[in-house]
Amino acid sequence: MSLLRSDIWCGVFVRRHNDLGHMCVVSRRGDPIAGQVFIEVDHLDGTVSLYTPAPMVSRTDNGAGLAFQQRFHRVEPVQVRERIAREVDFDPDLWVLSLDLREDDIGVDIVK
Repeated sequence: MSLLRSDIWCGVFVRRHNDLGHMCVVSRRGDPIAGQVFIEVDHLDGTVSLYTPAPMVSRTDNGAGLAFQQRFHRVEPVQVRERIAREVDFDPDLWVLSLDLREDDIGVDIVK
């Protein structure tokens, strides 16, 4: 099974969270077919978390779905913004989804 296109995956993620009452938007559009997806979570308490694609070697399934790793956990927003800016300089095809969520479960597969 192949991965879902980035634009479709992002659209579904945003729609699902907005339907649940969470504010979620596409902050940056990347390559519609194979752009990497970063998820920035504002916990509405002055802290932000960042989820980035997990390396393929750390995934336990056959690699058919997107899996993420938590890069930053409840840090100052400037740290996340700087990290995203560095990644965009390296990979301009990057997608960034911004989600307002008080809790930590963003509803995606997280690898340790």
